[in-house]
Amino acid sequence: MIPEDLRYTAEHEWVAGDGSGPVRVGITHFAQDALGDIVFVQLPDEGTEVAAGDSLGEIESTKSVSEIYAPIAGTIVSKNASLTDEPELINAEPYAAGWLVEIAPADSGSIAQLLDADAYKALTES
Repeated sequence: MIPEDLRYTAEHEWVAGDGSGPVRVGITHFAQDALGDIVFVQLPDEGTEVAAGDSLGEIESTKSVSEIYAPIAGTIVSKNASLTDEPELINAEPYAAGWLVEIAPADSGSIAQLLDADAYKALTES
């Protein structure tokens, strides 16, 4: 459940894209599984500037409320409006329909600094 073509953070976010254009961001299968049934998601508005590590919003589950962190610096260009009415999409399809936001990177090279699939797998197994 760790797609090879994505990059990851130690906080369990994934990034799809190479940084040449907007990248898609979500939380990993590992994270959604740990959270349990997701019931609410709060995401930033388009145009919001974020720095790597900034809070992007919150995910509320039946177990807890967790922060979502920006994996890279940039500008939010879109958010997944489907999650307003169907936050459970994150549980059902964390790497597809359950994506969170798209970010236009401030630095396209920042993607390469994130964890690759092997490094993320090692993190989740430790």
